Amino acid sequence: MLIAEDLLLLVYDDEVGKPVSMISHLEHSLAGALLVELAIRERVDITTDGDEGKSGRIVMRDDTPTGSAPLDDALAQLSTLEGKKPKDVLSPLASGQLIERLLQGLVERGILRRERGRVLGLFPTTRWPAEDSRHEEQVKAQLRRVLVDGEEPDERTAALIALLANTTALKHVIGKEDGEVADRRAKKIAEGNWASDALRKTVEEIVTATLIVPTILVAGSS
Repeated sequence: MLIAEDLLLLVYDDEVGKPVSMISHLEHSLAGALLVELAIRERVDITTDGDEGKSGRIVMRDDTPTGSAPLDDALAQLSTLEGKKPKDVLSPLASGQLIERLLQGLVERGILRRERGRVLGLFPTTRWPAEDSRHEEQVKAQLRRVLVDGEEPDERTAALIALLANTTALKHVIGKEDGEVADRRAKKIAEGNWASDALRKTVEEIVTATLIVPTILVAGSS
């Protein structure tokens, strides 16, 4: 499972089959999750002062296919976006109905199901309720062990937490009763030494971009 797929499962209501109401600009968070995964897999990186050219820019390290369609699509797009800042690649990565493509991939693996209907008998609607929640429950259990019980996270879990840390979805995932504890722990992990300095810096840049881009888009449309 991809980090983006885990993020998508966590922010969708299993019964209603829709995102929880507090999630906005989900597509940019998912694009950021794809970028984070590629960074963890050492396919892409963000330049530092020690690299040639400007720092804080996307650079390809390895364009070998990963075998995952969403990641390989992202790699193909990034090959034309080298030298750009993370905030400038999220919208291209989020294009092409990214959310629906990820959801459909989960349907094909029997994790979600696709239900079509009509509101008031007129307006078409699609829901994506859970078909098999076992993987999602395992992810939630791991997040609880880290965010509530204090277990140290691995790189992948820490990256997922970093993406969740600045959203109100965390209380939906953990539960309101432990929401404040989880929120404090998530922010501490996001700022902590859960990975090498280079990888953590890369993830920080990407997560910051997922917060900045929606703000820029909203300001530009007003």
